[in-house]
Amino acid sequence: MKKLLIPLVLVFAFSIAKADSPLTSTDFYLAYMDNEMVLAAQSANGLITDEIMEFLWKKNPVDEKMAVINALGWTFEGQSNYSKYREYLDKHGMKKKQRKAENLLALAYLKALDNYFECTEALAIAKQALSMNPDSYTFNIIHGLIKAQVEFDYSWCNVYKATDDVRKNTSLDQDMRGEAITIIFEYMDLYAGDCE
Repeated sequence: MKKLLIPLVLVFAFSIAKADSPLTSTDFYLAYMDNEMVLAAQSANGLITDEIMEFLWKKNPVDEKMAVINALGWTFEGQSNYSKYREYLDKHGMKKKQRKAENLLALAYLKALDNYFECTEALAIAKQALSMNPDSYTFNIIHGLIKAQVEFDYSWCNVYKATDDVRKNTSLDQDMRGEAITIIFEYMDLYAGDCE
């Protein structure tokens, strides 16, 4: 009986882990706990603040910006962080055609986390941002996570490939901390078996 029960428990635990999702299970901000804005975002109860928006808007490393957004997290009810940041950019003279790649990536990631059940528009924004900075590891991995989320209901193999393709691209500028990458792939590698 024990021999039958142990594999059953392992299969059940693995299914529960995969029942989470690429956007909700990759807390890579933990690799940036030495960053004051990451700490501020973590304690903001999921709501973007003026201080956080200023950090995202100003010249700061893109991986730190994405870690701040990651620390904001998500809720089932949604947070409207995308709309708030878009309005902030508009107010600061950055209308749609003037937005820089990093602002677009931030908008895409915020939109995806606002409603991770519907990420098609977020993926389109991330794709546009990536086209403006295709050599950045951070741009590629955030795009990959959003793409994985879109694929989540269709193909778990494609979920895996969305980020594994980024990992395999050794020509990218490594502009993300190694520990953050490890955190991402600790979860994403759960889907590797679906490609066999």
